[in-house]
Amino acid sequence: MKRIYSTDVRELEDGEKCKLAGWLQEVKNLGGVAFLKVRDRMGVFQVVLVKKEVGDEFDDMVSIPRESVVEIEGKKQVTDQTDLGYEILPTSVVVDSFAEKPLPLGVIDKVDAEMDTRFDNRFLDLRKEEKRLIFEVRNLLLEGIREFFHNEGFIEINTPKIVAAGAEGGATLFSVDYYGRDAYLAQSPQLFKQMLMGGGLERVYEIAPAYRAEDFDTIRHTSEFISLDFEMSFIDSSDDIMDMTGYMIEHSLKYVKRKGSDKLDKLGVEVTVPEHPIKKIPHSECIEILEELGKEWEDEKSVDTEGEKMLGEYVKEKYGTDFFFITEFPTHLKKNTFYAMRKDYDPSITTYFDLEYKGQELVSGGQREHRYDVLINQMEELELDPDDFESYLKTFKYGMPPHGGIGLGLDRFVQQLLDLNNIREGILFPRDTSRLEP
Repeated sequence: MKRIYSTDVRELEDGEKCKLAGWLQEVKNLGGVAFLKVRDRMGVFQVVLVKKEVGDEFDDMVSIPRESVVEIEGKKQVTDQTDLGYEILPTSVVVDSFAEKPLPLGVIDKVDAEMDTRFDNRFLDLRKEEKRLIFEVRNLLLEGIREFFHNEGFIEINTPKIVAAGAEGGATLFSVDYYGRDAYLAQSPQLFKQMLMGGGLERVYEIAPAYRAEDFDTIRHTSEFISLDFEMSFIDSSDDIMDMTGYMIEHSLKYVKRKGSDKLDKLGVEVTVPEHPIKKIPHSECIEILEELGKEWEDEKSVDTEGEKMLGEYVKEKYGTDFFFITEFPTHLKKNTFYAMRKDYDPSITTYFDLEYKGQELVSGGQREHRYDVLINQMEELELDPDDFESYLKTFKYGMPPHGGIGLGLDRFVQQLLDLNNIREGILFPRDTSRLEP
């Protein structure tokens, strides 16, 4: 008999045979009768054990430790005694795996454990419905993103994660020994994306790990994260990139709402889809707004973490949206992005932008510099040696179209979408300054 899920039992007739499996969540022994609650991926079902019918096996069955893996064969019985409207009368109960006692982490307990305890026992933590639902919604978000790029004619790519040079400088690079040569874990697929624009692929995207050796511990950063990047050729300006980004956000959020409304309801989350076009505010205007709101700076005036939160609240109240672009970043604030195109009329301003979502940066991107001589000048200005980027720069000598793109932190997208307190909640096995396992 083929195993089915708890939700599939609803389609069966009263008395129809079935086979289910899952983790034993709870045992309630009333003496002559016992109720086993078993949890599978789709929900919880109840098994009724009658001692007179089960016989000598009754005591063994009600002694099975919680969270053991069991297989149940039996028949459906329609009843109004459970919320599901049915229970299972078993003909066979098989234990595939006994769970040790005591459990290192409660699964159905009302009191939640400390984060370190939960992540040390992540396999148990994920058995909780509210934790599992996070990753089911995350999966829907990825499905929606991929559907959008497919519809827009993008090619999904995979670029190297062991690289000879960093796209954004060496201060935040993880070094590795590559057969006796110095190498690094990739901060971004940036340079490879641009090389593919020179290769004629025109529209590419990638969803893959990226690494930042940043020595801090916050609720919005991790050392390993999933980056969503896209790059497209033959653009007129950064407006084309912002438009594509906005449509991608709109499509993916609508997909999540359409496919995952039941999951969002259980999580208590209401998803708001931005209207197109998304509001754009130049960086200089953001500074003026922050000054009006009473923001003070110790050093130079820039939109820091506090400023992002203040602007997010301001835009939400004034324009009724969680999304807005910060545009026209000063060149000195994008000092590591030597490939950023600058404004022709004012080289002190770049064509780069950030997309803010609920007071946090979600996206960074813009138009890239495709002119070889200008690119060399910008690298030298930042005291970078062009010889270290020979394979990258070669692409620009033989016909590079105007192009641009973005990098989006997928984990942060999930965090903001579901209003998670910590970005680690939306990552299966997070990596930060203190956690290397499991």
